[in-house]
Amino acid sequence: MTWFVRFLKFLSSLVIAALIAGAGIAATYTTKWARELPDYRQLDTLSRNLGAETKVFARDNTFLGSLIPKIGEMNISRTIVSLDEISPFMVGSLISNEDRHFFEHYGLDPNGIARQFQRLAKGEDVQGGSTLTNQLVKNTLLLGEYKMARTPDRKFKEWMLSMQVERSFTKDEILQDYLNAIYWGDGGPVELYGVYSAAQAYFKTTPKRLTLAQSVYLTTLIPSARRYFDYKRVRPMMKAVLNHMVEDKWITQAQADAAWREKLQPAGWQVTYGAHGKVLSAKLVNPKGKELKAVTTNRAPHFMGQVESELVKRFGRDKVYGSGGLRVYTTLSPKVQNAVETASREAYYGYMTSQGQALPPGTTMAAVMLDPYTAEVLGMVGQKLRGNDPPSDWNNAAQGQRQVGSTIKPLLYTTALENGATQLTREYDGPIRIWDRGSQKYYEPQDYEGKMSYRNMTIREGLDKSLNLVAIRVAQFVGLEKFFAKLKLLDIPPNDGTSYAAALGAVETTPVKLAAAYAPFANGGLYRPPRYITRVTDARGQVLYDAANETKLPTRVWSPQVAYLGLDMIRGVVNDLDDTQGGLASRAKFGEWPIGGKTGTTNGVTNGNKDFWMVATTPIYTGAVWVGKQQGGEMSSRYYSGWVNGPIMRRMMEVAHAGIAPTKFAEPAGIYYVPAGEASLPNVTVAMVDRSFLAHNSTQDISSELPQKPQYRETPFEASTSNDPDTVVVSLDRTTGKIATEFTPPSDIVRRRVSIEELPGYAPDQNPAPLKNEQADPSAVKLVRSQAATPAPTAAPSADPASSDHPPQQP
Repeated sequence: MTWFVRFLKFLSSLVIAALIAGAGIAATYTTKWARELPDYRQLDTLSRNLGAETKVFARDNTFLGSLIPKIGEMNISRTIVSLDEISPFMVGSLISNEDRHFFEHYGLDPNGIARQFQRLAKGEDVQGGSTLTNQLVKNTLLLGEYKMARTPDRKFKEWMLSMQVERSFTKDEILQDYLNAIYWGDGGPVELYGVYSAAQAYFKTTPKRLTLAQSVYLTTLIPSARRYFDYKRVRPMMKAVLNHMVEDKWITQAQADAAWREKLQPAGWQVTYGAHGKVLSAKLVNPKGKELKAVTTNRAPHFMGQVESELVKRFGRDKVYGSGGLRVYTTLSPKVQNAVETASREAYYGYMTSQGQALPPGTTMAAVMLDPYTAEVLGMVGQKLRGNDPPSDWNNAAQGQRQVGSTIKPLLYTTALENGATQLTREYDGPIRIWDRGSQKYYEPQDYEGKMSYRNMTIREGLDKSLNLVAIRVAQFVGLEKFFAKLKLLDIPPNDGTSYAAALGAVETTPVKLAAAYAPFANGGLYRPPRYITRVTDARGQVLYDAANETKLPTRVWSPQVAYLGLDMIRGVVNDLDDTQGGLASRAKFGEWPIGGKTGTTNGVTNGNKDFWMVATTPIYTGAVWVGKQQGGEMSSRYYSGWVNGPIMRRMMEVAHAGIAPTKFAEPAGIYYVPAGEASLPNVTVAMVDRSFLAHNSTQDISSELPQKPQYRETPFEASTSNDPDTVVVSLDRTTGKIATEFTPPSDIVRRRVSIEELPGYAPDQNPAPLKNEQADPSAVKLVRSQAATPAPTAAPSADPASSDHPPQQP
């Protein structure tokens, strides 16, 4: 027996050692996971964040629309409602089905946990067991970190956070947040989150008007929204929920029987009933019946898309889609946007046949207008418009990279003027053969249709007629290195390996970028990137971004004198020759306004044309128009850019300029005029410049003289890891997370139990300033001052009326 006793002692020691080691490991992991807990106080902003729309406004403060909320890449539908806006039947059915001991536990349900261990002991799968508080934490505070993964550390954090939430939040607040956060299925264009979306999708009603039967049905979908597709399977589940509600005294047996007999018709279903609620047949006649429309704007959707993209770049997806509630003030001018849309619709329907024609068959278009002095985008369409039909989402104005054709030539010619040429410099319009190092072949360009004049001509005439052979020789005069450097300053760099073909437009960019590249002609030689947003605030008016505070100056591309010479050349393209003389852009002229511009065409691989362009500027607006096939196909060769794009440009310019007195381009010092001296350009004078005004290094980037732009940074809460039980109840501003002040709106004041050790971290600003036109609220002043006069207790109070919970009244 001695050996047996020794064996038992050894075995006991082994078990104890294993338990001690296991406890040590568990303690190590527990400490690690506790440090990683997110801040449970973030639930204070849940209702504000989940339901807050980011609203977008035009430059005159008229409302443009709201951004569709997102979770990840999914559009969602979620409207936040308060608990008193939800049917008590919905609350009762939820608690009876999901957490019958909700009002008895403090975040963890011992009975539920014990049932899970019993299932594990029997080798069964773990099912349920989570309290509503657990589910709320999982679907909000832990969703970003774990998605829906089941891991030990997620469960531990879920339990710890649940206890913290239960300590600080009332049961009503937890219920309200849960019903606004829970997922209720696929709504087609949007995902359904929250009871409001569920009531709308499944029964076309509001949460307040949900019947007992409807509430029970929605409750059965919470564990799995796919149950929607099998109504007969759901019926027994509904019966079980009704029985639980009777047992829990939420409803009477008579109410349960009446609900069972209700002829429920979920959206998309056609159900027939017999006596006593028996389902005779159930057919899903429209699987899309529960789909909701995405909340979109009908005003300038392509512009709105660019605004959304800019917001995400500046603030990040979490700030734009997660926090929400931003107020975004944009550059869009309703008048200019109307001008761009008018020109697009009239082009589609062919209303401009007196000076042009309808768009070529099978084509679409893009048009944009901006302020040349600020590069603020004033109007934009990214597709052709047809009546009131919504356009395609793809934005050709800002997303469509296309070769620009001859619209590149004014940028080349102006670079030549900067480097010693004048408008009267002559180049030969005849055959040319250049060795291309990139392709290791000879490059032999031609004029349009192979026609050449075989004579020397001024580069002014060469640009007027858009002659390719003249342009190539101008590129040789400038040098590709200088030309490409200029294009990079204008943010339209050529692709690697591009050679002299760039001088004829083998460079890709978008209409909005090309318009910005033409703006220096009107503003004295300064380049600014296109801008869509002027100001962003949060819901309380705190400024997050203001373009007026930008410290970076524009890039100087040309001196004012050189820019004006380039402007004079593109004004000649519009005015020197009419249609009968070979003019390419004369159809863009309107009223008494001065205008300069250039058309461009790219060729297809056969005999057709691929892209039509026109870019033009007046003293107050710069615009670009592109026409082509969406997938890049060819158009008939009987169309050309001056005939199609010119009238579109004219129409949008004349509508935008309506009611404004014509003004002239600003002329810098040192400019004088001489006759063109060409028989083909009678009565034409061209601008020249005193060479002493060209000494300035026009390629200098004046932004380099400025200090670094301050970066936006959001300061988050630090996660609370204190286990000190000593607490005090304080009034917090749910927006700032700090102690409420007299300037905190009463609707934003919440009572919270916090650790006394952490209390200094809740201190508000010492000198809180009221918002604009906001006065301190008397009731808030009284509440804050009374609290300030009460000393903090040294230990947690045994009971706190503000946090005591009572079950809601039975319906």
